[in-house]
Order: sequence, then C-alpha cells, then structure tokens
Amino acid sequence: MDSSNREKNNTPRHKYFITKRLDRLFLELYQIYAFVSRFFREVFVPPYEGREIIRQCYEVGVKSLPLISITAFIIGIVFTNQSRPSLSEFGATSWLPALISVAIVRAMGPLVTAIIASGKVGSSIGAELGSMRVTEQIDAMEVSATNPYKFLVVSRVLATTLMIPALTMYTTLVALLGGYLNVHQNELTTLQTFFTQVFDAITFLDIIASAVKSVLFGFTIGMVGCYKGYHSSKGTEGVGKAANSSVVTAMFLIFIEELLTMQVINAIRVM
Repeated sequence: MDSSNREKNNTPRHKYFITKRLDRLFLELYQIYAFVSRFFREVFVPPYEGREIIRQCYEVGVKSLPLISITAFIIGIVFTNQSRPSLSEFGATSWLPALISVAIVRAMGPLVTAIIASGKVGSSIGAELGSMRVTEQIDAMEVSATNPYKFLVVSRVLATTLMIPALTMYTTLVALLGGYLNVHQNELTTLQTFFTQVFDAITFLDIIASAVKSVLFGFTIGMVGCYKGYHSSKGTEGVGKAANSSVVTAMFLIFIEELLTMQVINAIRVM
C-alpha cells in the first residue's frame, strides 16, 4: 500500500518536470527560429556595416591562417603515409595523387577547416558576445538607438560565411602540397605529374559540393556562436558556457550537415 501511494504521489511531479522541459525545448526552438529568421530579414536592409564586416573577415580569416596551415600540411602528409601501405599491397601506389585529391577535396578539406574554425572562431564569438551581454553592453546599444543585432550578429555571420570557403580552398591547397612532398620523397613524382593526376581525379561537381558545404559550415559556425553569446546569462559562468556550447553545438551540426550533404551529392552523382 505504501509503495502504491508513493507512486501516485510522485506521478504529478514527474509530469510537471516533463511538461516543464518540453516547454523549455519548444521555447528554445522558437528562439532559434526567430534569431535565424531575423538574420535573413536584416542582412539585405541598410545600413550596411561594411567596416565591421571587413574587420570580422580579418579576425576569422587572416588570424586563422597559421593554425590552419600547420594542420592542413600535417593532414596531407599523414593521410598519404596511411594510404601508401594499402595501395602498395596491390602495386597501385601510382594512384596516391588521385586518392589524396578525392579525399581532401570531397571531405577532409571542408570538414577539417570547419572543425578548426568552430573551435577557434566559434568559441571566440560566443565568449565575446557573451561578455557583452553580461556587462550589459548590448542593452546599452539598444538604448542608444543602435541595432546591436545588425552590428554584432549580421557582420559576424557574414564574415564566417564568406571566409570559411576561402579558408577551405587554402586548406585543400596546403594539404595537397603536403601530400605532394610525401609522394615526391618516396616515389619521386614530379610536381606537374602529381597535380595532373589530382585534377584528373576530381570533377566540377566535387568542387561545387565542397564550396556549398563550406558556405553552409561557415553560416552554421557564425550563427551558433552569435546565438549562444547573444543569449548568454549568469555572469562570467554564462560566458564560459556560451563559448563551450558554441564549439560543441557547431561541431555537432557540422557533422550532421556533412552527412546530409554527402547523401544529396551522392544521389546527384548517381543520376
């Protein structure tokens, strides 16, 4: 009897917590929808923050070059070393340039660039906007008749959307250069032969798909970082959570987008 009475007494409490969590979930989804839709409403409406966009492009693109350069070069060498033993078993080491180009252009270039940017750029945006929210700088901009969303969010999302594709092209080139140096050291392949095989292995669809994924990844990184920072709270603890959740959420969405775009591209390729 006691156990049955306890279950009856606990049932309303469980229902209350479930209902409360569902309310929070739907409220969060609505806030995300409103935040993203506001970007598309304001991005084409003047005034345009040209100087801030250029400054953010510098922050996102130029300051990320050293880290991306080292990472891409190492990835090209490591991937070539890992692929050589498997191909050498079939006497097909001459296929290394083609294999490297397909792997880097189709998947590794955009994905590695987005992951590095989500860790460096996404966390920076989340922490910066989070600190501005906690110190009430965003509220002060609203009081002074300035549109903080236009100045802070639109400029950063445009910067990441524009610069991630450019960084992807750079990552691809550096990774291919690292692969070439490794191939040249072991197979004595010339630079002209290497890049001839590289471009013979990829198609125009591969390049377009890489560019589309890069734009999508850049938009996701900027939007997630801005959303987490813009809605930060709870003082300095909220700033840390905004930076951390910006990275985790952006990486999670990037992998989902990679999976979905890969399915669509493969379907187009089969047609």
